[in-house]
Amino acid sequence: MPRIIRLHHAQITIPRGSEDAARDFYVGMLGLTEIPKPDSLRQRGGLWLAVGDLQLHIGVEDGIDRSATKAHLAWQVDDLNGWRERLNRHGIVIAESVPIPGFERYEFRDPFGNRIELIQPD
Repeated sequence: MPRIIRLHHAQITIPRGSEDAARDFYVGMLGLTEIPKPDSLRQRGGLWLAVGDLQLHIGVEDGIDRSATKAHLAWQVDDLNGWRERLNRHGIVIAESVPIPGFERYEFRDPFGNRIELIQPD
């Protein structure tokens, strides 16, 4: 049977024309690195980011209420409290998550309504 061997990328969306605001948040505030999109996809808008050895693709899509979904990205971090302080300094509202054994975690929404979870092993 063929196997799925790993996650290559995840995609979220932002409103059309919001790429600069997405760069400010994801590159400037969160510290991710933008990577070049292939020439064949640049005209579609959006941007691609490196998250460790994986990728986050940010596409453009209008007419979506991103704040109404439970869909989310979950990023494992090495300093959950440090991230809490950084997010608080930038006015990001943090929501406590339901506890799960072996992990500390919380979530927040990006400026476009996408849900993001930060998680760290106990």
